[in-house]
Amino acid sequence: MAAPLEDLETQLERCIENLRQIRIIVSDFQPQGQNVLNQKIQSLVTSLQEIDKLKNKVQDIHVPLEVFDYIDQDKNPQLYTKDCIEKALTKNEELKGKIDAYSKFKANLLVELQKTFPSELNMYRAIRNQ
Repeated sequence: MAAPLEDLETQLERCIENLRQIRIIVSDFQPQGQNVLNQKIQSLVTSLQEIDKLKNKVQDIHVPLEVFDYIDQDKNPQLYTKDCIEKALTKNEELKGKIDAYSKFKANLLVELQKTFPSELNMYRAIRNQ
């Protein structure tokens, strides 16, 4: 699955580079540069056609919309993954704390129930172990 993504990345980089070069040529356009500009435009069209051919190979890949928000904010999209992992670790710590608290509560509850209702708790344990 990595090969189609790598091919797409390569084509996108080529397209971006062609656009960059076209921008430079157009911003300081000289009539003698028309042939070079035409070649760059043709190269851009070819790159876009290649990208279009690759779309079927990567159509099953889903990108979270938040990644595009990162890109729109001029952030590195790889920061999205880092942030997701940090959020997951934080949530994991919260849940672990809750699990520990409930485990302690259960243990204390069983101790108190054993003191207050010993026969009923023994019946409960017998039924639960069946």
